[in-house]
Amino acid sequence: MSFFKKLREKMTGKPDETTEKYKDGLEKTRTSFTSKVNDLIARYRKVDEDFFEELEDLLLQADVGFETVMQLMDDLRFEVQRRNVKDTEGLQTAISEKLVDIYRKGEEGEGGLNMQEEGPTVILLVGVNGVGKTTTIGKLAHRFIREGKTVMLAAGDTFRAGAIDQLQVWGDRVGAEVIRQAENSDPAAVMYDAVRAAKNRKVDVLICDTAGRLQNKVNLMNELEKVHRVIGRELPGAPHETLLALDATTGQNALIQAETFKEATDVTGIVLTKLDGTAKGGIVLAIRNKLGIPVKFVGLGEGMEDLQPFDAERYVYGLFAEGLEQEAETLGESPEED
Repeated sequence: MSFFKKLREKMTGKPDETTEKYKDGLEKTRTSFTSKVNDLIARYRKVDEDFFEELEDLLLQADVGFETVMQLMDDLRFEVQRRNVKDTEGLQTAISEKLVDIYRKGEEGEGGLNMQEEGPTVILLVGVNGVGKTTTIGKLAHRFIREGKTVMLAAGDTFRAGAIDQLQVWGDRVGAEVIRQAENSDPAAVMYDAVRAAKNRKVDVLICDTAGRLQNKVNLMNELEKVHRVIGRELPGAPHETLLALDATTGQNALIQAETFKEATDVTGIVLTKLDGTAKGGIVLAIRNKLGIPVKFVGLGEGMEDLQPFDAERYVYGLFAEGLEQEAETLGESPEED
């Protein structure tokens, strides 16, 4: 069975709400990128070097990233030669397959969060101001509570005006206790109180907010190291996840931020916010391929349920949905065929 048949069976054979969220959330990227790919395929018909050069430009415009695009083009050229492909019919399937392969390369064991069976799972959220970090914390808390877990929030962003109250609003909204101190308090002191409280109350998940200042790398590194040290002293092995929130609409700037935070602390995963607000959704692949950090959650809308665990196949399906379905009809494929 071809890659597309398997993908189509999984994504559309049994339609679900999550697949639709990916399809809706990636509409801007799909409208911009996929329509241009369709036009390119329609114009060329034959696979030659001019076709590859134009496809390369389209991928770069979608913020897939230079290194990732070069790898994808090399892989596609190899497949075209190996299969002796002469025309562009069916190339969307090949492109989709290679995008999934690139994302999944080396991802074994990276899939979900590192949840603890006993004691609180401590999740640290880092990221610059304005990327939707506090909103992400609220939506993560809602997700855990919906799964039947007890959740506590730590208001560690003590320097930004209104940050503590903003987190309190989210805590009240989703039903999570918020551990807080006065503005300009030492963030590490907040973490100390929060971890002790989480242990004493036997909370399942503690999600910690942090300051989003990036005035210089040394200060950022020192601050995050102190927070890590205090949390780890009170609960050995914690934090169990350090998630970096990035704004997808900033494109390559998000990649630069990711590099800075990766140098400053042990980032275990990315939360890519506002993916529904950009036409450059290829940044997912650039982050994964260049930095080797898995994208663990994506923001596909403004609703409480629109923060979704990242799924490479749903992501690619969201990028190519209409085009792949049209291609399947052209080739006479259907989910029922083997």
